Amino acid sequence: MNFDTLCIHGSEVKYDRTGAVSVPIFQSSTFVHPGVGQSTGYDYSRVQNPTREHLERTLTRLENGVDALAFSSGMAALTALMELFSPGDHIIASDDLYGGSRRLFDNISGKNGLEFDFVNTSDIDKIEESIRTETKAVFVETPTNPLMQVTDIAEVSQLCKELGLLLIVDNTFLTPYFQRPLDMGADIVLHSGTKYLCGHNDTLAGFLVVSDLGLSERLRFIYKTTGACLSPFDSWLLIRGLKTLPIRIQRQQESAIKIAQWLCGHEKVRAVHYVGLPSHPNYGVSVRQASGFGAMISFELDSERTALGLLENVKIIQYAESLGGAESLITYPMHQTHADLPPELRKLKGINETLLRLSVGLECTEDLIADLEQAMEVS
Repeated sequence: MNFDTLCIHGSEVKYDRTGAVSVPIFQSSTFVHPGVGQSTGYDYSRVQNPTREHLERTLTRLENGVDALAFSSGMAALTALMELFSPGDHIIASDDLYGGSRRLFDNISGKNGLEFDFVNTSDIDKIEESIRTETKAVFVETPTNPLMQVTDIAEVSQLCKELGLLLIVDNTFLTPYFQRPLDMGADIVLHSGTKYLCGHNDTLAGFLVVSDLGLSERLRFIYKTTGACLSPFDSWLLIRGLKTLPIRIQRQQESAIKIAQWLCGHEKVRAVHYVGLPSHPNYGVSVRQASGFGAMISFELDSERTALGLLENVKIIQYAESLGGAESLITYPMHQTHADLPPELRKLKGINETLLRLSVGLECTEDLIADLEQAMEVS
């Protein structure tokens, strides 16, 4: 079945006999047993709920996995994922990483005995140099947040398989519409469903999609034990959002390419980080492993004054955290998504007072460009 059709019809399982086109919201915490030792297949919503199951089955098919688990947020999904590991285990992770992921690894996972090395995963040699006896997994974000570095998933997968390591890929920025890491050898895919999968800036969600039943069983046990499952209503919102994912992200990408090209020619812009530009150092890898480039752009301005002026003077684009929704959002990483990183680490990565991150929405492209232009003129 075509991807676009799967987004609309999702799971092949039907949950009611009324003919309702929209999947019902089973707003129930518990389910009646038909008899002693008998079950309808649903016992308690922390374990499974029909609305959430429909969503999970849909995402499983979209990512070509064997199972998907829907969580109350992307960070809840990542927190549960870390429970696969034990004190003393070592994980290699991308060094340009969403600040919340880094915060979890440094402050929570580290406290629990896990050890991390953060390297440029675009460079396979850097990964190999960091591998040690205790290494259990490689965690890759591609493209990275906020500098849009790209990792060759198939290349890293080959290395991981040779050494018996798990490969985990955060696929939030591209979604399965543009990139399917499991097809390239990844073991687990992570999503902040809050972003493109939902697409409307109206709920939080997270997903883990796995490539084999063994991982599914281990994560399902963690899932029901720790309990950060997605509610029935929020599951319905994600089901609704997925129906328009292909047309949304395709349109957003079309606008992003035009905006990135416009930014490249602006006198106050010093650098543009967008994987769809042929000048991007990982452009060739992107073309090889993904069918598109997404709609996330980071760019560096000529001064802090210009950056602050832009943030304070945009009228259509909104100054807010998050990404992937219908509304275009602009973010100041050093004060928002990456504020908890030590200043010296932010400086080393180039996350400074001139760097902004733009999530291109569904507004008219020309209006967005005009908004950026007027905001930079008055800054």
